[in-house]
Amino acid sequence: MTDSTAKQSSANDKPAGSVEAFTAAAECLKTLAHPVRLRIVQLLLHGRFTVGELAKDCEIPDNVASEHLRLLQRCGFLESQRDGRFVYYSVTEPHLGKLVACIEDRFIPD
Repeated sequence: MTDSTAKQSSANDKPAGSVEAFTAAAECLKTLAHPVRLRIVQLLLHGRFTVGELAKDCEIPDNVASEHLRLLQRCGFLESQRDGRFVYYSVTEPHLGKLVACIEDRFIPD
């Protein structure tokens, strides 16, 4: 294989996508790039929780937790479900588990 053939082959093997295609992904990653929101997602990957339960774990006021949840819902990461007078949140984006597992492996000590 010559140098020109190797360059041509690698150019054809580029993954699909463009900078424009990554715009929505970058916005959602910015939303996740907050310690409280990462903890909320981590918790919700293990079950359904109310605003109050999440706020207590994160040591923040309920209204602040609600704002974080709203941002996560806007990216399509979460859904809410009313059960009586309580609203429970859960993860709807299946890929978040892999992302959080990667973060835990790198940053959370055993």
